[in-house]
Amino acid sequence: MQNQRNNSDEQWTILKLLNWTTSYFKSHQIDSPRATAEILLAHTLDVKRIDLYLRYDQPLSRNELTLFKDLIKRRINREPVAYIVGHKEFWALDLKVAREVLIPRPETECLVESILELRRGEVPTRAERVLELGTGSGAIVLALASQQADNIFYALDISTQALTLARENARRLGWADRIHFLVGDWFDPLNDHGQLFDLIVSNPPYIATPVIEQLQLEIQNWEPRQALDGDLDGLKHLRNIIERAHSFLVPGGHLALEIGHDQKAAVGDIVATCGIYENLRFKQDYGGYDRVALMRKKSIAPK
Repeated sequence: MQNQRNNSDEQWTILKLLNWTTSYFKSHQIDSPRATAEILLAHTLDVKRIDLYLRYDQPLSRNELTLFKDLIKRRINREPVAYIVGHKEFWALDLKVAREVLIPRPETECLVESILELRRGEVPTRAERVLELGTGSGAIVLALASQQADNIFYALDISTQALTLARENARRLGWADRIHFLVGDWFDPLNDHGQLFDLIVSNPPYIATPVIEQLQLEIQNWEPRQALDGDLDGLKHLRNIIERAHSFLVPGGHLALEIGHDQKAAVGDIVATCGIYENLRFKQDYGGYDRVALMRKKSIAPK
């Protein structure tokens, strides 16, 4: 590709570029090289991926080639595709993302599914109050809002930049008036409001600090550390949420958490020590790992 101007008769068509870029990504150990090439080229040309094959013999202009080459360099530098193109699909919702927020992951859809199963088949008697802690891009709360139109949603994050992005996603989807956004550290903004919720949900940082340096470069070098780091044992924020959430739940209210693939036993111990929850259940993700912890606040507090 570096020599595309040496031969005036040579034209870089869509198909030729896809083939060249796929091979180039393979040689640099980039995951899903063909799909990545398609996504970046479709973004460059502002078309859908299927259109690339409908227009496979279309040559690119000099400006288009320059832009595409810049995107290739960014991906070779291990910048995640979602940050390069500025959006990511989650729960069939097209969400804007940026480096200030964690990229939504497929396993987190299991958390959404588990929450929806809690009320499946029931006829709501009133609007329920739902709180998401650490909302990031708003992926979880927006997915729930898309399925539970009558509920009242609250989304909280310590990062004002993340909340700005989450609000923008809510506006783009037409749900800005259904979600209340709060800034602060976990439950701190709620202490003076006396609000109780029917459901509290969170995908908190749960990766042990030493493990972060062993993750893919796309994660350790690009995604926000505060959205990943769960302290030395990975349990700091999970423990904090479990120990405090019951004070903000109605009797019988649910707490739903995404957890690390090896944290089932540890989370079970935290819940047992807390003594305020019942009906603890774990749900597996698509890879067969225990990924979701569900629990219910006891209707009668233990003595």
